[in-house]
Amino acid sequence: MSALRTALSARLGLALPLFQAPMAGLTTPALVAAAVRAGVLGSFGCAYRAPADIEADAQAVRAVTDGPFNLNFFVAPQPDPIAPDAQTAALDAIAPWYREIGLPPPQPLHGPYAPDLDAQLAAAARVAPAVVTFHLGVLPAERVQALRRAGALVGGSATCLDEAHALAAAGCDFVVAQGGEAGGHRGTWLRDPHDALTGTLALVRLLVRDGGLPVVAAGGIMDGDGIAAVLALGAQAAQLGTAFIACPESGASAPQRAALLAARDDATRLSDKFTGKPARGLVNRFMREARDHDIATLPFPAQLGLTAPLRAPTVKQGSADFLSLWAGQAVALSRALAVADLVAALTAETHAALDRLQALREPASASALASTGVASAVPTPVS
Repeated sequence: MSALRTALSARLGLALPLFQAPMAGLTTPALVAAAVRAGVLGSFGCAYRAPADIEADAQAVRAVTDGPFNLNFFVAPQPDPIAPDAQTAALDAIAPWYREIGLPPPQPLHGPYAPDLDAQLAAAARVAPAVVTFHLGVLPAERVQALRRAGALVGGSATCLDEAHALAAAGCDFVVAQGGEAGGHRGTWLRDPHDALTGTLALVRLLVRDGGLPVVAAGGIMDGDGIAAVLALGAQAAQLGTAFIACPESGASAPQRAALLAARDDATRLSDKFTGKPARGLVNRFMREARDHDIATLPFPAQLGLTAPLRAPTVKQGSADFLSLWAGQAVALSRALAVADLVAALTAETHAALDRLQALREPASASALASTGVASAVPTPVS
């Protein structure tokens, strides 16, 4: 099967215009390396990774493949240190769940609440990946240009036209159009994230018609038909995240994999109760109860420091009740396949979908119509 290329995927030498999405905590070296070996862009979610760990992850991938990969960073402003007495309501809200699973009472957090972005970007410069992307904001133009001078293609997430324009003004090479269907944190930074929920197909078409940066489509894409759809709209590549979570190479726990594979229809919702920022995930007990009681939360990402301790005991109990089960709206299409098998399936499906579209332009013989499912829609002449 011949490679399917766009201008962007050709620059990266990809066999399929597909990015495996960066997902903090889930994109292990094994997952990224397998994606790279399969001919797509592997991506690390570096949001909470220390600089030394970023370099070690990259070294692990380069030990087994020399293909391109992406380092992704969160660039949201960090909150000022939060006084202990200002944390009381959030601590009191989370305490009952701590007691239930046998944890000692939560204590006030002391900043910083996330790794230093400057140190992370310095590690990225040392790693010199093929691609660097960022989420939840825009890097200053001088930072973008420094990464480009180091040889990286640079992209950022946008959920609306204004954000895409800001990325272009900063000198980015492409924009990741994050539709409202996407799992994980909303990348919005110029609007209210609850209002910036334009669907992937609409957002991609708006950005392509706007004529700015090359577009990578993200959100609700789980199979080759979805990839073909966004390519038809003018996207240069598709970025899939949820589709890779059930792969054995990902960092997902057993309860998380089971929850994904059991999902039916759109079992997801936005919640800011896990981290302090709205993110889409599977509805579970924590999400329901936190919403019903409208619990107090700390600003992002400090809130993560309160909910993260719930994870290990939850996994040990074989439960998904208190996990942040980030997933997109098409989660019910998840497949428990190894990365190589998943990419092979996505490749075959994409080519088949494009072949079906091409067949629509050919003479409408009965056999051609039947192969596309159109024959049943053609009325039978009445004698």
